[in-house]
Amino acid sequence: MTSKKIRWALCPLTALALAGSPAVVAQQDAEHQHDHDNAAPSDLGTVHFPISCDAGVHADFDRATALLHSFGYELSGDAFRAVAARDPRCGMAWWGVAMTYYHPLWAPPSPEELTAGREAAQRASSIGAGTERERAYIDAIAAFYADADKTPHGARAGAYRDRMEALTKRFPDDSEARIFLALALLGTAPANDASLAQQRRAGEILNAELASQPQHPGVVHYLIHSFDYPELADLALPAARVYAEIAPASPHAQHMPSHIFTRLGLWPESIRSNLDSEASANAIAAKKKLNATPFDALHALDYLEYAYLQTGQLDEAKKVMERALRNAAVDPTFAAGYAVAAIPARYALEQRAWKDAASLAEPKAVLPWDRFPYALASTHFARAIGAARLGDATAAKSAVEAIAGVRAQLEAKPIGGPYDWTQQVEAMRLAAAAWVAHAQRNDDEALDLARRAADLQDRVGKHPVTPGELLPARELLADLLAELGRDAEALVEYEATLRSNPGRLNALRGAARSAAKAGKASRARELEDAIASQLGVSSGG
Repeated sequence: MTSKKIRWALCPLTALALAGSPAVVAQQDAEHQHDHDNAAPSDLGTVHFPISCDAGVHADFDRATALLHSFGYELSGDAFRAVAARDPRCGMAWWGVAMTYYHPLWAPPSPEELTAGREAAQRASSIGAGTERERAYIDAIAAFYADADKTPHGARAGAYRDRMEALTKRFPDDSEARIFLALALLGTAPANDASLAQQRRAGEILNAELASQPQHPGVVHYLIHSFDYPELADLALPAARVYAEIAPASPHAQHMPSHIFTRLGLWPESIRSNLDSEASANAIAAKKKLNATPFDALHALDYLEYAYLQTGQLDEAKKVMERALRNAAVDPTFAAGYAVAAIPARYALEQRAWKDAASLAEPKAVLPWDRFPYALASTHFARAIGAARLGDATAAKSAVEAIAGVRAQLEAKPIGGPYDWTQQVEAMRLAAAAWVAHAQRNDDEALDLARRAADLQDRVGKHPVTPGELLPARELLADLLAELGRDAEALVEYEATLRSNPGRLNALRGAARSAAKAGKASRARELEDAIASQLGVSSGG
């Protein structure tokens, strides 16, 4: 795919959609004026980050920053180190290295990443920079790593965000500062804020940058993250349509549009996006002679598995699972761990292959599972649901207890970061316990547990690592109501599931059955037509 100059606007971004967000007005001055239209686009997009380092490293610094904006953290770190090698007096090169160890939207750094990031930030401070603006950048990332042994991740992330906020006010012409601020807002958005205030503000900041920087990878990338929520996803569709073309060399840029495609039930587009991302990630791994499956590929495979299952392409879904599990050596990241646990659980659960789900083995991948125990909750959840649906209450209860054990681990040693994995795992426990109660014919208890699970999961939302819950708790509540012959109530819950998860095949099927049984023949026909259309899509591969 060739990169070309793209001019576009997010027309749906109305004042109403971003109500309550303060306007950000771009300003320019002679010292740091950015001529983005004249900057040459590349296979990573167009980024121009003025620095006072040797003029010979400016283009390489821009490319390293472009990689950073597309979360190509390892390659970005290598590129910033190469800049430092060419200009040892460039403290901003080590700022860049330090930035690659802070992943605002993923998970807190591991102890090893914290150490490496802190050392890079200290090196940047020691070398210094030629301008006050650059020193402010270095101070901002230093705030994130300061006192990491005794200050929680959330507090340090907030300190970084506040420094970036101050930087934008001190240097109002600096567009890169505003873009990084938008990311910091997303990375520190309160998990329980239903208004999505910080996400909306980030979206407004980024939309304000769009007119002058239509090919900036960070602007488009972070817009997708800003609106990766059911009620906002349609606002990011224009960004999703172009991000992969803006940065075709980035596996993450190839994958990221599928977040929005998944939110909107655009399965053919999601499939194409993730096939491209997988191929790109594997090509980079081969070039680097990586002896482990890259996390970018596994992350894409999880979304690909989900899309194939929603379109009934079971043979393709099986191939995806086999590709995900064929190598026990994988990148030691939470995204890789989540994918290798979730993919086989999805494959069994979405097909209602309860026997396979009940006997699901734990992943063979060699990973530091203690760093992301919530990933293994996927296996326990599949076992619990599978066993309960088979009527094996004893095995199901054992699996529910294993989920409770994961929750206890998270309570004892919180993961930190902007997402509440503890409550997500608790929602999984409640949903699984509901089916255990049903297997024991305690249906009042089962319905109470199922409703609590659905309400909790709605509040927590989904993490960006996952295309969706293995089985949404509200869909499971609908299934339970349907089994109890309460189809009118089941239809309400299926419809609610489809509003937040458009195009979920099992929810469509359940809603069609319940609509027919509840005497809503017209709605049943509409749902059957939607199912037939969805099952008729091609893989796009």
